[in-house]
Amino acid sequence: MNVLIVEDELKTAILLKELIESNPNYYVVEIIDSVEKSVSYLMKEQDNIDLLFLDIQLADGQSFKIFEQIQVDVPVVFCTAYDEYVLQAFKNNGIDYILKPFEDKDIYKALEKIAKFKNSLNKHSTGISAKIQTLLKEKKSYQKTMIVNVGEKMIPIEINNISVFHLENEAVKIYCSDNQKYLVFKRLDEIESLLDEKHFFRINRQMIINRNAVKEIEPFFNRKVTVKTTVQLTEKAIVSRLKVSPFLKWIENSV
Repeated sequence: MNVLIVEDELKTAILLKELIESNPNYYVVEIIDSVEKSVSYLMKEQDNIDLLFLDIQLADGQSFKIFEQIQVDVPVVFCTAYDEYVLQAFKNNGIDYILKPFEDKDIYKALEKIAKFKNSLNKHSTGISAKIQTLLKEKKSYQKTMIVNVGEKMIPIEINNISVFHLENEAVKIYCSDNQKYLVFKRLDEIESLLDEKHFFRINRQMIINRNAVKEIEPFFNRKVTVKTTVQLTEKAIVSRLKVSPFLKWIENSV
């Protein structure tokens, strides 16, 4: 089986390659260290790949962004130092989830697991990962309310009334549809996992936007676009270049 490793820690990538290729049935065709390079490679070579070993936190963003830009039809083994992305991993072709620092036996067990399901993991069919994804989607429930602290008080804010989540000076601020602003003591990655992707889109590393808050979209330099929102922000809402196409598609298809 041909294996693609996406890992930005060179030592870890080399170790993974050695462990994987210790099994003669597996061959590592390439080691890639970013979301952008992964998308470019898979667009050209996905038909020649049987398995992905994928880190989650890469230098240019989370590897989940790969799945937003290209249809990935091969099974994925996620290998990461973070344990909070299990659900999201299995929503994106995940068939195993290995925590760093891993031991040799963890990789061997993953390869054994893949071998057992080899006949079921047809790249051109729904496959096991797609079935898991369907089940998870059926069970997925999105957060409806978020609690914010105002002085000594706690105020519940309905998610649908939040126009923008913005990471500012290492703290997340929410902008509500009534132009009220609040600080939220959660990481933006955590917030993103709680939101319905039909209604919210992460346009860059610092900002998540509600579809109802999008007023206008304008071209920006380097093939980016800016979003004019219904609320006044402290800085421009810029859609990163790699997200422009999925963002526009989301705008057209969101309800």
